[in-house]
Amino acid sequence: MSQQQLTQLRRYNAQAIAKYYNRRPWLVIWRALVIVWLFAGFLIGLLLDRSVGNTEANKNQRAEQLREILTQLGPTFIKVGQSLSTRPDLIRQDFLDELIKLQDQLPPFDNELAMQIIESQLKRSVEELYKEISPRPIAAASLGQVYKARLYTGEQVAVKVQRPNLMPTITRDLYLLRWAASWIKPFLPLNLGDNLTIVVDEFGTKLFEEIDYQNEGRNAEKFAANFQDDLTVKVPAIYWRYTSHTVLTLEWIDGIKLTDIDGIKKAGLDRDTLIRACVASGLRQLLEFGFFHADPHPGNLFALADGRMAFIDFGMMDQLTQNTKETIAGSVVHLINKDYLALTDDFVRLGFLTPDVDISPIIPALERVLGNAIGENVGNFNFKTVTDEFSELMFQYPFRIPAQFSLIIRSLVTQEGVALSLNPNFKIVEIGYPYVAQRLLNGETPEMRRRLLEVVIKDGKLQWQRLENMIGIARTGGNFDLLPTAQLGLKFLMSEEGRSLRNQIVMALTEDNRLHITEVRQLWNLVKGELEPAKLLNVAIGALAVNVPKTLGDLSTAGVSSLLRELSNNGK
Repeated sequence: MSQQQLTQLRRYNAQAIAKYYNRRPWLVIWRALVIVWLFAGFLIGLLLDRSVGNTEANKNQRAEQLREILTQLGPTFIKVGQSLSTRPDLIRQDFLDELIKLQDQLPPFDNELAMQIIESQLKRSVEELYKEISPRPIAAASLGQVYKARLYTGEQVAVKVQRPNLMPTITRDLYLLRWAASWIKPFLPLNLGDNLTIVVDEFGTKLFEEIDYQNEGRNAEKFAANFQDDLTVKVPAIYWRYTSHTVLTLEWIDGIKLTDIDGIKKAGLDRDTLIRACVASGLRQLLEFGFFHADPHPGNLFALADGRMAFIDFGMMDQLTQNTKETIAGSVVHLINKDYLALTDDFVRLGFLTPDVDISPIIPALERVLGNAIGENVGNFNFKTVTDEFSELMFQYPFRIPAQFSLIIRSLVTQEGVALSLNPNFKIVEIGYPYVAQRLLNGETPEMRRRLLEVVIKDGKLQWQRLENMIGIARTGGNFDLLPTAQLGLKFLMSEEGRSLRNQIVMALTEDNRLHITEVRQLWNLVKGELEPAKLLNVAIGALAVNVPKTLGDLSTAGVSSLLRELSNNGK
């Protein structure tokens, strides 16, 4: 591989990168010495603290020192620090707290060089491309810097220009990181050492995606298509004529950072409305579309004057499978119901635990950690608290956070942090659980319907209170329409798939040799405002039209007989 081929790599390829640098060791020796020198001082400090018993006293100082080293080493290591800030399976809690503060702010590179990059990439002079462009960058980060410009057609745009020679810098550092991971593997605990090289490769893959600005443009358009029916979310348009792999021109977003409380107050915007839009959009990304923004830090989220929330910077995105979305929804239900055995099974399915792990000692540990985090009231749930508690568990049991979930954790922790800055009393579960309840009650897929059954049926018995609670919680989301949900529910109930549930409902209605009129009346009182009898009758007739014969045929004789007898006795 030549230097030109290395520079033009669009996808992370560990073997190709290793082949290139193995043949050119002089390119990495000096960089390796600098890295070793900086980290040697850090490690010596840790050892001295341990030898004199100052580990606890100096832990914050050492964590701050680590953050400063990563900043000094530049773009790749800044991104490493940001990624590690969501990896409690790899990093101690005190270091996590400091790495979360890591900012990718760097001095801008030379302005003339930036203009040269624009011209060489877009094949025209800056004067031909833009009617006007800011004389200096308005923002600079680890991977590039941003200018404000105006097109000849009148639109205001943001122009992102990637730092020069970024690809050689990143590939060299990734080569060294991977080499270091393989070298220190024997000295680490089994669950860490076996995964360290994989972690580096996962990181390299996402970093390559982030530095490809054409990939970012495609991500932005896909994200916009997902939210085209959501009037609370704004996504900037991409100007492809002015975009390349290292230059990105997109619609200028004139907004207020969500952490700028004074600016939001002056604009007369409602903070709770912004919080709801922020968290609801995050949940839709994870559980509805599966395509989510993995870097929603305050610099990437803006409040607009019309009350909408704008997302920018779509370099770090990921896609979840349908099965993963459904398992996540189910794990939320298991967490709320404190079903830690089922939750452990979810961790296996999601890749946090391997199938051969003995889960028996893990279940009480989960109960201890998550039970403390949730408390007696689900409203006390705090996502940051859970991740902090969980970090200790990672070192005691063979947990590993898959790459996708390190991004999900980062996304959720960041959004919760933004929401708490707007409202210190905010509880993510107040928005999150109603949304999950709505998704389960709507039951668009067989797996979602099965998850609902796990909630409302336990040990073969219908849990009236749980069903009532779920409907009540779902309605607190503010935009839950019960009639379509009832329609879906009746269709499912009368289908072949719903045969077992039909029998269970009849048996539940006649359990203990009595008709459970009280429970039915309580449910009806909860929903009757939205389900008028006439509407409900139309829904029921539509669902029953084709399925009445096989539905009645499926119901147990004993259950139907008992139900009819009770109805006759009650004169109803």
